[in-house]
Amino acid sequence: MDLFKRHLPIFAWVLSIVVSIIGFLAWGQGFDWQFDQLSAYDLFPLFGILAFSLMWAHYIVSAKTLYLKVPSSATKKYFHYTGLGVLVAILLHPGILIWQLWRDGFGLPPNSYLTNYVATGSRWAVLLGTFSFIIFMAYEFHRKFSKRSWWKYVSYSSDIAIIFIFFHALELGPELQSGWYRVVWLFYGVSYLVALVYIRLSNFKLNRGVKK
Repeated sequence: MDLFKRHLPIFAWVLSIVVSIIGFLAWGQGFDWQFDQLSAYDLFPLFGILAFSLMWAHYIVSAKTLYLKVPSSATKKYFHYTGLGVLVAILLHPGILIWQLWRDGFGLPPNSYLTNYVATGSRWAVLLGTFSFIIFMAYEFHRKFSKRSWWKYVSYSSDIAIIFIFFHALELGPELQSGWYRVVWLFYGVSYLVALVYIRLSNFKLNRGVKK
């Protein structure tokens, strides 16, 4: 146990690298690795996969940190750098699609992708992705507002946003319609909920103990 505590930062980095590689493999497999024919429509899903995979890893690492009672300072650098990676991926995922749709003459969102990119029956998934994007952007202000009493609601919203993204990808992601990566994605969803419940219950107990 002590050995694992000392190597928790290594576990965190390895986990993030592994899930990123798995996501990259699923994405590349989707178009048979034909990079010479790669378009923006092929590229933008990769960043959605990477963003979700890294955020999933964040929750798993946070749960491990609480379970092992490791100081948060041990993984501070990990969360800082991978957090920047998540931010870049979150911006590029819709950004590349919006830019390409505009270049193709479909205008700007929301009309560009609601009427010209997804089927009518899948518009709900696009809206989930849009809501999640707004919440994640709001969360980026945590360095300035995290000590405010109302900030916890933004944090809770980000938990929900990840659930939104899970279903957003499950509905729209071509890599997730069938095959082995769909099974991996479902595992991510279940394990995320387990980690989330553990984190919130642990924090509730810690806060209650402090108040006493």
